[in-house]
Amino acid sequence: MKDTLNKYVWIIDTLNRYGHLSRAEINDLWLKSACSDGRPIPERTFFHYRREIEETFHVDILCDNFGRYYIDESTRNMNLQMTNWLLESFAVNNAIQDPSIQSGRVVVEDVPSAREFLPTVLRAIGESSKVRFTYAGFSRSRPEEGIVFRPWFVKRYKQRWYMVGMKERSNDVRTYALDRVKEMQMLPERFDMPDVKPDDIFENLIGITSSRADVRDVRIQTTPTQAKYFRALPFHHTQQETIGDNYSIFAYRLKLNYELVHELLGYGDSLKVLEPKELRLMVAEQARSMLKFYEDPESFPGE
Repeated sequence: MKDTLNKYVWIIDTLNRYGHLSRAEINDLWLKSACSDGRPIPERTFFHYRREIEETFHVDILCDNFGRYYIDESTRNMNLQMTNWLLESFAVNNAIQDPSIQSGRVVVEDVPSAREFLPTVLRAIGESSKVRFTYAGFSRSRPEEGIVFRPWFVKRYKQRWYMVGMKERSNDVRTYALDRVKEMQMLPERFDMPDVKPDDIFENLIGITSSRADVRDVRIQTTPTQAKYFRALPFHHTQQETIGDNYSIFAYRLKLNYELVHELLGYGDSLKVLEPKELRLMVAEQARSMLKFYEDPESFPGE
């Protein structure tokens, strides 16, 4: 299965890089790749791969009037993050297998939560099946047992995988970190998968904490050096920049939450919050609390 997925990703990557390609051109590139084993793709196999790519990754491969294949722009944009992640994983996997690259020269982040329960959750999502699990949340003194959950989708954030969906008992939307799950089983009961997309919940959020708060206009001022980092890797997809004299002002459309405050604090003195006032106060209060801990160590919780 792993080799087959690599072949799917190779086709997506190749069409992304070269655009419109005929079957002959695809075969020529295929024969030069590590996927081919020195053999071309039979026509029947290619059409099977094409159908599986559309069903698995929701990336549509079309054929133009000249018999050249290409990726439909609408599906490419809709699945851009997933496609980029797959291509990155494909590139790293090929690099690790390259005998010219010494062991230990490719360093990746460890994501322990993906090993045990992620396959079960993904299968449950694919089959619209409920799951039952025990959850040891950090805010609880004892694990919560017997949680029945309808998983809608998963999201990775800061080296953790989270599942998002409906908790049956309370009938509300919840987010659970997979590394805090102690045991899980997929149940035979099915549920109707709602027409809910990740953007419906996380469109104007930083992190994974859902919020019913209003979307606010957020403006921050940065140093010229920090501005370069935000241009290369935007803080959020709503980012808009205004360049001033030796500074930049970035504007966003965001909900105010815990993760936003801590992300902003992580940039230290390279930025300051201009508005809204509530966010300025939240960041300032957190900064004062941190300073108090260093000036008076005995004030730190637990000491």
